[in-house]
Amino acid sequence: MKLKKKVKRTLIILLAVIVVVVGGIVGYKMLNKHPEVKATKVVHTIKKYGYNLKDNKTKRYKNMFYELEKILKEDPVDEEKYVKKITEMFIYDFYSLEDKTAKTDIGGVDFIHPVILQNFLQNAENTFYKYVESNIYSNRKQTLPVVDEIKIGEIKTISYEYNDTTDEKAYEVPVSWTYTSSKYDNYQKEATLIFVHNEIKLCLVELQ
Repeated sequence: MKLKKKVKRTLIILLAVIVVVVGGIVGYKMLNKHPEVKATKVVHTIKKYGYNLKDNKTKRYKNMFYELEKILKEDPVDEEKYVKKITEMFIYDFYSLEDKTAKTDIGGVDFIHPVILQNFLQNAENTFYKYVESNIYSNRKQTLPVVDEIKIGEIKTISYEYNDTTDEKAYEVPVSWTYTSSKYDNYQKEATLIFVHNEIKLCLVELQ
């Protein structure tokens, strides 16, 4: 039984519409397909102190983390070695931006005192991290600084008041650093850090 011309034309138009719609959906999915976002994992922890090492950290930072672990296993712990190492780790992790996935991926937070953490994150996001582009799909073209050499100056023991508390043996640590490229010579390259005791931990309360 032969179909009438009008019915044939309707079927052809319908098939054409279906092909166009399906093609459009497939094309849209292809254009908007992104690589799977890999979640970061904690690969090692210094449990007593609550320091976590994540798998997305650089080899240099990982080495520093294991050096810190050795220092904290000593009995008694040499606090000057401890404060030197966490100063080095903080400077490297906070001021190196190349390995950060977004402006909200702030480095060095493991060493910040809980009482100032929220203000610290907000200030960092609005200043040093403000123009860090997202790299969650590993396709960022932006070049960003990486800390190179770190030099720690003379460490002083001071009395420091914070949050209605006084630490009579807080640490004042002057530090300077360079970047792997001279194009970042106008970035911050020196600071003074103040660490106070928070139970057994030393925590950063001021970054000058």
